Amino acid sequence: MAVTTFPAARATFRTCPVTTLKVDIAAERLIIANAVAAVVFLALGGLFALLLALTRWQAIHLLPADWFYRVLTGHGFDMLVAWIVFFEVAGLYFGSAILLNARLVGPRLAWLAYALMVVGAVLVNVMVLMGQADVMFTAYVPLKAHPLFYLGVILFAVGALIAVLLFFATVWVAGREGRYQGSMPLVTFGLMVAAIIAFYTLVSGALAFVPAFLWSLGLLPYVDPGYFRNVFWSFGHPAQQINLAAMVAVWYALATITVGATPLNEKLSRLAFVLYALFINLGSAHHLLSDPGPGFAWKMGNTSYAMYLAVLGSLIHAFSIPGAIEVAQRRRGLTKGAFEWLRKAPWHEPGFAALVLSMILFGWIGGVTGVVIGTEQINMLAHNTLRLPGHFHATVVAGTTLAFMGLTYYLIPLIFRKELKLKKLAQWQPYVFGVGMFLTILGMIGSGLLGIPRRHWDITFTNAPLQVTLPGAAQITLAVMGIGALIAVVGGILYLAVVLVSVFTGPRVEASRLTLVMDRRNPLVEQAIPNMGKEVTEKIAPRGTVILTFAFLVFFMAYYLTNWWLLGRMWWIR
Repeated sequence: MAVTTFPAARATFRTCPVTTLKVDIAAERLIIANAVAAVVFLALGGLFALLLALTRWQAIHLLPADWFYRVLTGHGFDMLVAWIVFFEVAGLYFGSAILLNARLVGPRLAWLAYALMVVGAVLVNVMVLMGQADVMFTAYVPLKAHPLFYLGVILFAVGALIAVLLFFATVWVAGREGRYQGSMPLVTFGLMVAAIIAFYTLVSGALAFVPAFLWSLGLLPYVDPGYFRNVFWSFGHPAQQINLAAMVAVWYALATITVGATPLNEKLSRLAFVLYALFINLGSAHHLLSDPGPGFAWKMGNTSYAMYLAVLGSLIHAFSIPGAIEVAQRRRGLTKGAFEWLRKAPWHEPGFAALVLSMILFGWIGGVTGVVIGTEQINMLAHNTLRLPGHFHATVVAGTTLAFMGLTYYLIPLIFRKELKLKKLAQWQPYVFGVGMFLTILGMIGSGLLGIPRRHWDITFTNAPLQVTLPGAAQITLAVMGIGALIAVVGGILYLAVVLVSVFTGPRVEASRLTLVMDRRNPLVEQAIPNMGKEVTEKIAPRGTVILTFAFLVFFMAYYLTNWWLLGRMWWIR
């Protein structure tokens, strides 16, 4: 390992023997700290998920009502915010300081940001477990939590905002110091779009939670519920759009690491990211379509043609990434028929398995259901049922979380500089987690189609003044959800086992290669990261990807039209 010190910048670098990238030691330590925190909150959120699944599974119905809503609050924060954002901050430091061969700007400030995030996340969890914040993820007023709950959310958001600003500063300084040649790598560009969305999101969160914090202290007499709901969803939903942009950037990275893929058309991929920055947040409106407050013009303006420009961005990525994988595979001689490149892909490589499963579950289920739920008329049927959690579990868990898990297996040898242990478990983990999440999502969407409510503790509505009769098939769909959750939890435990055993017991060694399983047919992979996101001039037609794209579009149209047919069956109601 070569170590270089730059006195003017007061930064110490080591040279990675595999990627040849210069690694800022300060950035490396911050990446490790944020990744470890992410895994801790993933474990806690996963425990909450198990308890929730065993409660919604009506045959078991584990938790009493108060603990159900308490755990639901903790699960929402730990999985949708803490786990994801800690990992994304680690990704921002990697995409700026490491991929650009640059020094991290303000490492002391970055440690302050980390401390604020840790303190904030711990405060939120303590208040939840003490029964002082049974307000769920949305925390809608006039539901009131303890002031320390709101303070925890604010501290976490401030820390994350500082990390985002340091990312921008690092990219800018890297350009000024000439740390990289030409345009920045596509992965870094995607993370920059995620950071832009994050800035808007975190400011919106302040506009929601600061008044609620003052109200909880008694310094404000009243917070308008309509205002809070509107501004909250400028935070709550865009927080998942940060995940979307970061996840797609990770997809490009995993495609490069596992098969040496390069973009089919780098400019088009960058344009797709720009569409995210400009239009993706319009999708936030689908959380308010069933509210009586916003007017018709506002609802239609936020869910009509402009929103579909963000969908276009996703469709571009949905073609570009599989197409890039196919071209890389065909370049290696896998040219027979339309799908030899796919049949003989490195399915034994956990990063590749995580990439493919993440794309399928996110695109074919999460993306399609999201666009359909974003249609105002259909939203009236779907929004307050389990179909909505089915949608965002397909995006955030089956999509983002699975992709982040796949990337972790390469960060351990490259950044932690630890030998990856339990490689066989690592190979199986994406499949176990992916299958479990597929069943969980299927059970949720099926239950929602039967009318099962989204948040109610007891679907039998015991002791309710009005009797409710739900289809008997709901017992089956909820059982599918519960069984899927158990399998997914096993997949999560496998991930934690690989990570913890590798980090705490693996010998400290310099990485010797990128992929976990040596693939002698693909020597291009080992030199992939330094050229990550650089387009190649050789043109090979991705015939198989074209066929898969048309199959996806047919599925998309069939699901969309089916929902309109279901809506038509309800028109007789007055």
